[in-house]
Amino acid sequence: MSELKDLTRARTGCTAPAHFVKRAPLAEVVEALCQANGGLIRNAKGVPCADPLPAREEVYKVVEGLRSVLFPGYFGDSEVTPESMRYSMGNTLAGVRRVLREQIKRGICFSCMDQEFHGECSPQADKITEEFMAALPEIQAQVASDVQAAYEGDPALSTPAEAIFCYPGVIAITNFRLAHKLHTLGVPLLPRMITEYAHSTTGIDIHPGATIGDAFFIDHGTGVVVGETCIIGKNVQIYQGVTLGAKSFPLDDEGNPIKGIARHPIIEDNVTIYAGATILGRVTIGAGSVVGGNVWLTRGVPENSQISNKQPRASVFTDGGGI
Repeated sequence: MSELKDLTRARTGCTAPAHFVKRAPLAEVVEALCQANGGLIRNAKGVPCADPLPAREEVYKVVEGLRSVLFPGYFGDSEVTPESMRYSMGNTLAGVRRVLREQIKRGICFSCMDQEFHGECSPQADKITEEFMAALPEIQAQVASDVQAAYEGDPALSTPAEAIFCYPGVIAITNFRLAHKLHTLGVPLLPRMITEYAHSTTGIDIHPGATIGDAFFIDHGTGVVVGETCIIGKNVQIYQGVTLGAKSFPLDDEGNPIKGIARHPIIEDNVTIYAGATILGRVTIGAGSVVGGNVWLTRGVPENSQISNKQPRASVFTDGGGI
């Protein structure tokens, strides 16, 4: 009977006898976790700018606030009218600027690894924030061209508004345009956070370092990958499952990947790339070309090319033979 009572205590969370509970050496576990094994610990090197890391949820709020400004009446305050739009937009942008500045400062401080930059993070964040805010009209014009490209490129769309409100490709490219501007301004961490936010919700992975021209349309979208050094021209349309990636990259004398080299494709103007195509390496797809579905390319093609796999071959099997 006593053994049954002991077992009951153990299962219900009551204090159990010593032979049921073996405590872990908690102090030793804590000490081991606090060691800078693998460089995983924040500020392990004693960086002078020890502000907190950028807050993921705050960055996401900034993105959604900016989306509501780029597409007034679609997101955020959907009841905005022409009369109230200026007040609503000004209020939203004031909040976005305040939060964005703080998150940019945190990103800069996280990357500050040299004593000589100590104390300069705040002025740098102020400057970058104002430059980014000034670029919003240009970004709005770009995303407007992307929406129009979606409307013209997809007969299933009844209006451009449907693309704005529903299409994952528009979400992903809007996040990219915002992130790319921050990337070009030298902001650490935040650009990748913004594109990965879209990646997690749409399945479309665009590196903020890529260069993408106006009127870019991603149809369906899931599984699309656009690498860091890609250059994509104007009026380019790609479908789901397309990869614009790199081949194996060179290593330095110590066996580490050499970073900062151009290793992804160049896609010129007016190119269409169909579902499942994979294009690898620093190759150029000439203007006006069409790359068919499931094509694998590691070489460039001239302008107005049509690249496809071999046509399926018809065969006759008897009694299941050959299957």
